[in-house]
Amino acid sequence: MHGVVFTGGRELELMQFDDPTPGPHEVVVEMKASGMCGSDLHQYRRPKGGARTTGIPVNPDPVIAGHEPCGVVVAVGSALDARQARVGERVMVHHYQGCTQCNHCRSGWQQLCQEVPVKVYGNNAHGGHAQYLCVPANTLVPLPDELSFAAGAAISCGSGTAYSALLRMKLSGNDTIAIFGQGPVGLAATQYAKAMGATVIALDIAPQRLARAKEFGADHAVNPGSSDPIAAIKDLTHGRHADLTLDTSSNPEARLNAIRSTKVWGTMCFVGEGGDVTIDVSPHLLRRQLTLVASWTFSNIIQAECARFSVERMIDVDRLFTHRWTLEHAEEAYKLFDKQVDGKGVFLM
Repeated sequence: MHGVVFTGGRELELMQFDDPTPGPHEVVVEMKASGMCGSDLHQYRRPKGGARTTGIPVNPDPVIAGHEPCGVVVAVGSALDARQARVGERVMVHHYQGCTQCNHCRSGWQQLCQEVPVKVYGNNAHGGHAQYLCVPANTLVPLPDELSFAAGAAISCGSGTAYSALLRMKLSGNDTIAIFGQGPVGLAATQYAKAMGATVIALDIAPQRLARAKEFGADHAVNPGSSDPIAAIKDLTHGRHADLTLDTSSNPEARLNAIRSTKVWGTMCFVGEGGDVTIDVSPHLLRRQLTLVASWTFSNIIQAECARFSVERMIDVDRLFTHRWTLEHAEEAYKLFDKQVDGKGVFLM
């Protein structure tokens, strides 16, 4: 089979790999869709020959990219029964593997395991940008029949991350939320926040992304490149500021603006990977009783809940995708995605 490998310096190769066979507790999933996620760009952009920057232990290269895998089980390990996995099952993959036995792993948060180096499929272990993916059966999350494989890929990271962050912030229909960044995760957050009944203020410096946010239900669109976002949010909330703010951009200025535009007793959440922010603690945090939270992806339980929510609220997750590719066009796909001015891409097999 062929798999996409990031070789550094904004380059990639379509390399030949052996078709995988499952170990006793593993399955082989035939990929039907593998999404492109903004966090891929950290590895795509790393200097050629340079180390990966995530802090995650890395297996020797080459590693197949892609951490939004979705497909059909085609082979099942000898130690598994039909309750754990079965051939023909439509599945998403929770793209982490820890020790499986600690409290974090047993509660579905294998990425938080402190006992062993965590495998991250598509980062330090083979991912979904290939024809097949071999993973432990405990990483599988059922894909409802009502959802496409592309929708399942989105929920496997970007959309699931947005949904989980809104849960962590306890968003309700009484809230006004300002979402900084309307890339794939931010746009998914806009989509889910509207489905939960909130008033959404979408912010981005790209006009086309703001236009899409309005199409996805955003009540207001603000371009921080042409107006003061803090003043705009204050005006839109009748002087109160936003109940909740969410940063998906990882841009230091956007993060600072998100904090400053959160109301007294409000909550601000970090989702975007990397970057930093410098804040004067007393006026912007202590004296406003602000709550800061961080939300890193989701548990396998929340992933399944996000899929069910999407079905029950009839959310058109597929609308997130502006580009659909085959693996043979991976180089072109990532050159476009690297510009970060358009929407989300997915590889379909």
